[in-house]
Amino acid sequence: MKRLLLPLLLLTAPGARAQRPTVEARVEPDSVMIGDRFDYVIEVEKDLVQVVNFPVFRPGDNPGGLVLVEDAPVDTLLREGRRLKLRKRYRLAVFEEGHHNFGPAEVLYADKNIVDTLRTGNDLELNVATFEIDSTSQSIYDLKPQRGMPFRMGEISGYLLRGLLALLLLALLAVGGYCWLRRRGSTLGQLFRAPAPLPPHVEAIRALEALHHQKLWQNNRHKQYYSGLTDILRTYMARRWEIGAMEMTSDEILTALRPLGLPDKARTDLAALLRDADLVKFAKAAPGAEENETHYLNAYYFVEETKPATEQAEETPENR
Repeated sequence: MKRLLLPLLLLTAPGARAQRPTVEARVEPDSVMIGDRFDYVIEVEKDLVQVVNFPVFRPGDNPGGLVLVEDAPVDTLLREGRRLKLRKRYRLAVFEEGHHNFGPAEVLYADKNIVDTLRTGNDLELNVATFEIDSTSQSIYDLKPQRGMPFRMGEISGYLLRGLLALLLLALLAVGGYCWLRRRGSTLGQLFRAPAPLPPHVEAIRALEALHHQKLWQNNRHKQYYSGLTDILRTYMARRWEIGAMEMTSDEILTALRPLGLPDKARTDLAALLRDADLVKFAKAAPGAEENETHYLNAYYFVEETKPATEQAEETPENR
């Protein structure tokens, strides 16, 4: 008698193994039309410590033209002490008619050292109906061709009106501009004509003043400073006397200017400037501040003393 009671006491003790989960499944509804959606529902009642894994629907694994529309999260329907009731819902769509047998629903569960697969006792079935077409009473026609609609003026009247208004506005602007030019005594060709070039001495004076404002030698950029001075003077001499000063050496420039009868001071200052510029550019010399300013003033006065006589006559002390 004691041998029979001992196993019974072990099974009913608190530490005994928990009861296996129970699985139920259904299809809602069980009859649909082709292309309609239905719910595949699985409910599991289990112990709190037991772990269950619901099936996963993949596109390649679903027979019968099934398509997963929605995979809803797991819901807790009931909780009493250590017992839980869970529900998993899948929203599916079917695209093949006929009778579909999905077989029993399967759930994987684990409890301590046990891993097993639970199945429902019944198979899940679904009936998919389609639309019946009676070809004897209904004729089947081919696709109809595109139908041409008649042209209506109202479809483009708005665009035509806007275009006419734009043309009228452009015409008014053109007439107004022509009258304004006639009033000023100028023509359309004169309006778009390129401005006349500045006299050589005016261009040289403006270039020298711009170079002086850059403060190159103050920042130890002597080579750039003297290159700028000599380039300005070479451009001025090329335009003033039409000599190839840009391609000449310093000695060739002085030789070309000798027959022109320039003032002695202008010729002497130019020779000193060209000589010191060559030393700075080719021998890396660095003149002092006073010498740099002197060469700038000599270049300025060289242009002033050698500009055309008509310009010197017009520039009286009153004009200055």
